[in-house]
Amino acid sequence: MPAKSKNQQMAAGAALSAKRGERSARTLRGASRAMYENMTEAELEELARTKRKGKPLRVRASK
Repeated sequence: MPAKSKNQQMAAGAALSAKRGERSARTLRGASRAMYENMTEAELEELARTKRKGKPLRVRASK
């Protein structure tokens, strides 16, 4: 599943770096913290690899 926005892609990248031990997990906040706790490294890598070109900065949640 590719990232839907730039912010989602960047949060996945931060969570992935924490999973790999390149960054402290204590520095994560919000969505990146939730991703770190609930997703596997493979899932995070798939989101983080998404190209940002042409993606919106943010996608509003549908009601």
